[in-house]
Amino acid sequence: MKTNYELRYAAHPKDAKSYDTARLREDFLIQNLFVDNEVNMVYSMYDRLIVGGAKPVGEVLTLEAIDPLKATHFLSRRELGIFNVGAGAGRVKVDGKVFDLDFKEALYLGAGDRTVTFESLDAKKPAKFYFNSAPAHKTCPDKKVTKADAVVAEMGSLEGSNHRNINKMLVCQVLETCQLQMGMTELQPGSIWNTMPAHTHSRRMEAYFYFDIPEEDAICHFMGEPTETRHIWMKGDEAVLSPEWSIHSAAATHNYTFIWGMGGENLDYGDQDFYKYTELK
Repeated sequence: MKTNYELRYAAHPKDAKSYDTARLREDFLIQNLFVDNEVNMVYSMYDRLIVGGAKPVGEVLTLEAIDPLKATHFLSRRELGIFNVGAGAGRVKVDGKVFDLDFKEALYLGAGDRTVTFESLDAKKPAKFYFNSAPAHKTCPDKKVTKADAVVAEMGSLEGSNHRNINKMLVCQVLETCQLQMGMTELQPGSIWNTMPAHTHSRRMEAYFYFDIPEEDAICHFMGEPTETRHIWMKGDEAVLSPEWSIHSAAATHNYTFIWGMGGENLDYGDQDFYKYTELK
């Protein structure tokens, strides 16, 4: 196996509005999360959130403590949220505990000096583990969460091209976490817009991971200050960082699913500053 990581530094909004396409993609877009028998991650200075992916194909992959953590274990001072977004079932082992995850099932792991491994139950149909990790000042209980456990909000309409189910899965209404909050939004056939009306939340940042979209289709992610918006074209199985000063929204050429993960001081999902469509520039 192989572990790869890179650092991403935070940007001031006055600087970010001058970035060209290449710079926007370099600073905010996260690609190549899933490579056979590798663990790949980005350590972001936005609330020190880590965004990563692991794809075990006939090997057991270990979640190693990368150098920036200065810790003996990845979870020494961190909590972790994991979703299986692959075609096959996967298994996560945490010391002596075993958690099996099917497609779109999630797992929360609390902080502690423990060893975490990933494996696929069938190498011909490998699991793909997408994860977010945030610093944690306390240890919360581990818990597997499925869509049946989620708090589900049905929003939008087909007429507005944004009929979607927001599955709040690793959130404080479902389980105890320190600061990490994660969920999964599924757009219905015929709908392409997410997170409209657009909003910001100054006390937490966010990462979006887009998947469940055909290879020949693409997603246009919108970011930036409400009156200085920018866009990034993305494929499936790619993620994007969203600073606390930025909107986060998208439209695509096909319906899709995305996983949102948030880190920061605010656990109130509804604490958002909304902007009318006509206010965006």
